[in-house]
Amino acid sequence: MIKKVAILANGGDVAGFNAVIRGIVKTAENSGVECYGFIDGYNGLLKNNFVKLSTAEDGNAEGILHKGGSIIGSSTNANVFNYKVKKEDGTIEYQDLSNVCIENIKKDEFDCVFTLGGDGTQKSARDFATKGVNVIGVPKTIDNDVACTEITFGYNTAVSVAMEALDRLHTTGETHHRIMVLEVMGRYAGWIALEAAIAGGADAALIPEIPYDINRVADKIKNRQKRGKDFGIVVVAEGAKLKDGEITVQGLRDNGKGVDNTKLGGVGEVVAKQLQELTGLEARNTTLGYMQRGGTPTAYDRVLSTKYGTAAMNLAIEGKFGNLVVIKNGKIDYASLEDVVGQNKQIGAVSGNTAESNQRKVTMDDDLVKTARSVGINLGD
Repeated sequence: MIKKVAILANGGDVAGFNAVIRGIVKTAENSGVECYGFIDGYNGLLKNNFVKLSTAEDGNAEGILHKGGSIIGSSTNANVFNYKVKKEDGTIEYQDLSNVCIENIKKDEFDCVFTLGGDGTQKSARDFATKGVNVIGVPKTIDNDVACTEITFGYNTAVSVAMEALDRLHTTGETHHRIMVLEVMGRYAGWIALEAAIAGGADAALIPEIPYDINRVADKIKNRQKRGKDFGIVVVAEGAKLKDGEITVQGLRDNGKGVDNTKLGGVGEVVAKQLQELTGLEARNTTLGYMQRGGTPTAYDRVLSTKYGTAAMNLAIEGKFGNLVVIKNGKIDYASLEDVVGQNKQIGAVSGNTAESNQRKVTMDDDLVKTARSVGINLGD
């Protein structure tokens, strides 16, 4: 019998975090279940820092449906199975502190923990499930790359923001006869770039799944010039790379082991410079950055997030732990966290773009790829 549950939001912020929290809390309250939130993701779980969540008239989970971000914070650097610890002598040591988290859960008498996050978050959720914790995941990421689900919450809002940016860049490009490049997020999956390119009428979309030949993109722009169109619109995912090239790395972070410490960025500037040299047109890059993450969620994301939140709480009531709430064939469903993790079986192992990862990437037979090619969007190949 579920009596008391906790939520943690982890990873980069997205629009829809609060809508999921609200969905879980409202469903819990209607079922007589107390709901709490760990502050700042897995860091809060480790430090046992949590608050009571309520949708009462003056409650902290009331009136949050439209708000971006997360009322309980989030963390991007907390792999508690390989946690960075600074010792008294100043040296750094990585420790498995997951048992501290488990003791906190037992002491607080939480019957289930909901993990709102992407690939890395759900990898840790699976590891906790393996160690006996009742956990249910909810798939979050603007990159839309969580395995076993057709869509993650936060993605639709990110695409909508990118589309609006393209609409604005289009008018500037046409007015000043320039190539306008828009760099969007998408480390290892090109869903945002591809869908935004279709929605925004771009001429080319460069995604991580298709290493690009810049000459093919330049040829697309030159063909437009021959037809009297002296401008172009190009969308580039941050993880796009040249054929036989590498991704453009802005720097390396030190957020501990078991998390992706590569900071991407800069490929948009590279592409703009290359296209200017090859076409003779001025080219300008705009990097959309965190604009894609913040702000008000779209109607689609509000509904999707609410569906995910209510479904997650109902799974807990039914005792179906160790699962991720998903959209399958357009309907709410669930998948085992073991299936979500795929071959990344080792406890505390690195999450992200590794041979063992099970990230959902764009495939060449996807309808979005076929649609893009059909309307003449160049994919760099």
